[in-house]
Amino acid sequence: MNMRPDPTFHASPALAMQAPAEAFAYTALLCPDGSQPDALAIIDVDPHSSTYSKVVHTLPMTHKGDELHHFGWNACSSSLSPLSGHAFLERRFLIIPGMRSSRIYIVDTKPHPTQAYVHKVIEPEEIFRKTGYSRPHTVHCGPEGIYISTLGGAGVDGTEGEPGIFILDCESFEVLGRWEIDRGLQDKHYDFWWNLPRDYMVSSEWALPPQFENGLVPEELLANRYGHRLHFWDLRARRNVQTIDLGANHQMALEVRPAHDPVKEYGFVGVVVDTTNLEGSIWTWWREDGIFRAEKTATIPPEPASKDELPALLQGFGAVPPLITDIDLSMDDRFLYVSCWGTGEMRQYDVTEPRKPRLCGSVHLGGIARRTPHPSGKTFCGGPQMVEVSRDGKRVYWTNSLYSSWDDQFYSAMPGVQVMARAASDGGLVLDDNFWVDFPTGYRAHQTRLEGGDCSTDSFCYPSVRN
Repeated sequence: MNMRPDPTFHASPALAMQAPAEAFAYTALLCPDGSQPDALAIIDVDPHSSTYSKVVHTLPMTHKGDELHHFGWNACSSSLSPLSGHAFLERRFLIIPGMRSSRIYIVDTKPHPTQAYVHKVIEPEEIFRKTGYSRPHTVHCGPEGIYISTLGGAGVDGTEGEPGIFILDCESFEVLGRWEIDRGLQDKHYDFWWNLPRDYMVSSEWALPPQFENGLVPEELLANRYGHRLHFWDLRARRNVQTIDLGANHQMALEVRPAHDPVKEYGFVGVVVDTTNLEGSIWTWWREDGIFRAEKTATIPPEPASKDELPALLQGFGAVPPLITDIDLSMDDRFLYVSCWGTGEMRQYDVTEPRKPRLCGSVHLGGIARRTPHPSGKTFCGGPQMVEVSRDGKRVYWTNSLYSSWDDQFYSAMPGVQVMARAASDGGLVLDDNFWVDFPTGYRAHQTRLEGGDCSTDSFCYPSVRN
């Protein structure tokens, strides 16, 4: 334990942007056939290094069949909150859930990223017993502990009771219990995040386990039975105060990205598909006079394609939907990055006016029909999926895997790959020809975390100073 706050903690987003660039990236690897344990890959992202864009350490987990997915740190800039009881934490441990197994790995990244090791394993039985939840998903470090959302309730298929959020102690890593006191209308879960000084949380909806574990269920999608609501919570009271339905045709409201600067009371959510026209959409939500509101502020159309270019799931539509599977917001709240996993496009929007996103950059790579190669000439199977932006906003990293059973439905083969694009200060994206990460055989790549924090990790407690 340090005797002073971790130097990677920053009071405001503007200060975080001035921090040194990341030298390492951590990427979750999953083995889709379960023949070997999932793993964590540590990648050298220092352009001056002889091992730039190479995996320099691979850490296998202790069990097979976990399906590593989203993960996060034990502590972040939220520890600087005046409400925190943990002033001397370090951003040291990665909290890595297995979405299929409901097992959680605690990985110690000290004394050096290339020596990361499994510090503790939290078995699913402890989570079931103390929370009644299963299928852990999103991890966020808050002032008083580690928050983990889940996609399933109790029972073998995870449908005995609603999913929710539980708290993990950020020092002992003991499961403490459920977070919600009053969940209101919330009966599905996916992502969540917050504005700490304004004392509210927002959460989104994907699906219940029978709707995603064995792949997308077309009948459920066409009947509009996937998630399509946003939930707003009183963070301290742990109470759902408002629910906004985006419309049943707006299926799968996934990543929520509140503005980083706590002065700003708005954020964004990506919707995978509109079942009436196959569009993807970005929605802006905000609070006005104490009431939360949301509106669709950008749409991305499907791309026509011939039947022989399409997987069986899409052949009846004659088009590829964009499939917005991830979004990320730059630290200065200026640029929103949107992954179009179906059409193979990474979009960059200028969101200086949050309710009027303006497309200002685009890169095509992979895609169901386009199959655009990397500038190096290498084949990128899949499409841009999990996206992570460096603190200074200059580097945009992404991987290609969504979820093993969904990967198999939309793409015939998918070796794990990670790439990076450089972002211009006034907008625009260019792929780095020399950054291409190959992962060990048999693995696919999902979420990435950056050393010292990134744009979907840190929560800030103090406003940025504008010069």
